[in-house]
Amino acid sequence: MTPETTFADVLQRRLRNDPGQPLVTFYDHATGERVELSVTTWANWVAKAGSLLVDELGLERGDRLGIDLPPHWLGTVFLGAAWSAGLVVVPAPEPGGTPDLAAVVCGPDTVAAWAGQPGTEVLACALLPLGVRFTDPLPDGVHDVGVEIWSQPDAFIPWDPPTGDDPALDPGTTQAELWREAAAGTLVGGGRLLSVANPVAEPLTFCEPLTQGGSLVLVARAEQQALEAACAAERATARFPARATSTG
Repeated sequence: MTPETTFADVLQRRLRNDPGQPLVTFYDHATGERVELSVTTWANWVAKAGSLLVDELGLERGDRLGIDLPPHWLGTVFLGAAWSAGLVVVPAPEPGGTPDLAAVVCGPDTVAAWAGQPGTEVLACALLPLGVRFTDPLPDGVHDVGVEIWSQPDAFIPWDPPTGDDPALDPGTTQAELWREAAAGTLVGGGRLLSVANPVAEPLTFCEPLTQGGSLVLVARAEQQALEAACAAERATARFPARATSTG
């Protein structure tokens, strides 16, 4: 089989082979929230986010996208959207201290710090269930993802598609290198990885399941007893870290 070198290659194979299988299952133990996205549903979110970034905001292949989100399923969505458009992901950028960002995706805790950054489009996620909008007005010029993403189409085809040589992560990891490393991981095909790590900071926790026909069970603000229950209920076959424990 020809090695997959781009995000589009990997996603298309998953959509062909197991479109209805779970891809991302998200828990927030502080709120009791549980969200499960199939391969198809996740791909639709990625397409909408890609259209928002490129068709609405005008980002172009090679632009740098900061993702300043806590562990959340929307973090995986914006990773996919960035890579589908050939954007370079800058994990956990610092407001005012990370130059040359074409756009940043942030959560409610840092939206005020990002608002008004010159030359940077700011997209804010309320991180409420179902990806809904903020309940309070946002600063001028800040885009509410929970409002603007819903009008985007369920398919996204970049006019300038990336290749395996395009950088995927800052600093310096190309798409081909990322997917080669993900394919060489230890997750057994079809396995379910339970992780308490932020997939934006630890992208292989998501890329390995995506590449290897598996799925990610992402737990935010983990509580130990609930974490063990989730591990059993979701039939996790691996953990990250290897003995994932509460982060609360």
